[in-house]
Amino acid sequence: MARVIFYEKPGCINNGKQKALLRAAGHDLAERSILTHPWTAEELVAFFGALPVREWFNRAAPRVKNGEVVPERMEPDSAIAAMLEEPLLIRRPLMQSGERRMVGFDQDAVHAWIGLWPEEAPRHREDLQHCPRTGTGENCTEPSI
Repeated sequence: MARVIFYEKPGCINNGKQKALLRAAGHDLAERSILTHPWTAEELVAFFGALPVREWFNRAAPRVKNGEVVPERMEPDSAIAAMLEEPLLIRRPLMQSGERRMVGFDQDAVHAWIGLWPEEAPRHREDLQHCPRTGTGENCTEPSI
């Protein structure tokens, strides 16, 4: 199984579920806070690869939700600068195993990359990409570091 560096927002409900799936698949996780890691522009860009800038962002971040930051209107350099200033803007999780990196938690993509389920096992398809608190009135904007 894989050793995965897992950058998360500590206390995030979905990040907890994502980690549980990875551990159940036998992967070894090295957990890191996406909020306190000393990011560099080069390091962030390596995670995003060929993804469009709009897919780099955490859609549940307060500044994205209130329209102050509009990912579709940002150039790569300004997007990275904003994320370095405010890591809550970074889409979660960021994962690295060996030299390969991934942003977000598309279960099929993770399974194709390092494996999530035995081939014969039923695959639970809970939405682990979007914050379950969005639209519920619950506040998840305070980082629990």
